[in-house]
Amino acid sequence: MQGNDDKEFHIRNASRMRVGIVAARFNQAITGKLLAAAKEELNKFKVKEKNIAVLRVAGSIEIPFALQMLAKQKKYDCLVALGVIIKGETPHFDYVCKIASEGVLRVMLDYHIPVGFGILTALHEGQAWQRVKAAKHAVRAALELASLKKEKP
Repeated sequence: MQGNDDKEFHIRNASRMRVGIVAARFNQAITGKLLAAAKEELNKFKVKEKNIAVLRVAGSIEIPFALQMLAKQKKYDCLVALGVIIKGETPHFDYVCKIASEGVLRVMLDYHIPVGFGILTALHEGQAWQRVKAAKHAVRAALELASLKKEKP
């Protein structure tokens, strides 16, 4: 998927898709908005509420483990990872970003399941708030990859 152009997005109705969402609780105010945005986007593409599973975990480091749990169930067409990592004054930010991003990638490749990456990495809280709509892009990416997987080009 390139850019933000809806014309490039190939899913119009995902009503039969099953989606798992893993959302961190750390930075709760922002992750709550990410989760709401993701659900709004799933609703836009007609994903039924009963076909959406949400797992909340402590923070972004825990997201890959929860994604792996969902992937092992083999009942989801795609997954979405939602979290917020805000840079502090120590290198901890770098480690958390690396662990979270590599863990999400590993789940996607090891389990052959699309994962929309909606883990925000921001220099400060204001930047994270500005990027809450990224959850919608993560959902779209996951749905589109799930659709491609079903088509088996």
